[in-house]
Amino acid sequence: MSTHSPDTTQVSRNAAGSNGAPQQGSWRRGRWMLLLIALICGAPIVISYFTYYVIKPKGGSTSYGTLIEPQRPIPSALKVTGDDGHEVPLDSLRGRWLMISVDGSACNEACVQKLYFMRQVRATQGAERERVLMVWLRTDDASVPAVLRSAYPDTRVLRADSAALAAWLPATDSTKDTDHIYLVDPNGNLMERFPAHADPSKIKQDVTKLLKWSRIG
Repeated sequence: MSTHSPDTTQVSRNAAGSNGAPQQGSWRRGRWMLLLIALICGAPIVISYFTYYVIKPKGGSTSYGTLIEPQRPIPSALKVTGDDGHEVPLDSLRGRWLMISVDGSACNEACVQKLYFMRQVRATQGAERERVLMVWLRTDDASVPAVLRSAYPDTRVLRADSAALAAWLPATDSTKDTDHIYLVDPNGNLMERFPAHADPSKIKQDVTKLLKWSRIG
């Protein structure tokens, strides 16, 4: 009786049949896992390239006001006087966003319009409005009309030296500091000047963006 040695080819095929499928399935899963990891890691890069090259940002058009560069801190020597007659440094108001208007105490029509715009912009910030302080810096010792005080009770009315304010608050070649509304950040840095005869809806957009993206103040 003769014995036959196993067919090595058949043995190999049997081995492939019993072990090859699981090994191949495992290899495919590993390949998909690596691909998934690569996609997750590469997604931020792809998005940033897409944003920059396809949705191209428009430099210089993201803010309505003129950015003050470099930023100008509130001068430590700049003093203001309240209704109580006490003189304090203006930088004592640091800690909130300041919308500042400069005018004489009589407050002409343009002055009243700025006060109104500041009040409306602040009011539209909803729950964030407490982060904004409106400041009217008067440049003389005359009395403020009672009607203005009653109309703008949330506006800080302070007396400041006109020359010191002009040195700190930049205007344009054709305007004065009394033509603008200025924005100071909670760190006490003058950062933005809004145009003369400004559009309050556009001021509101700038302020809303700053309050949204900044956690200070």
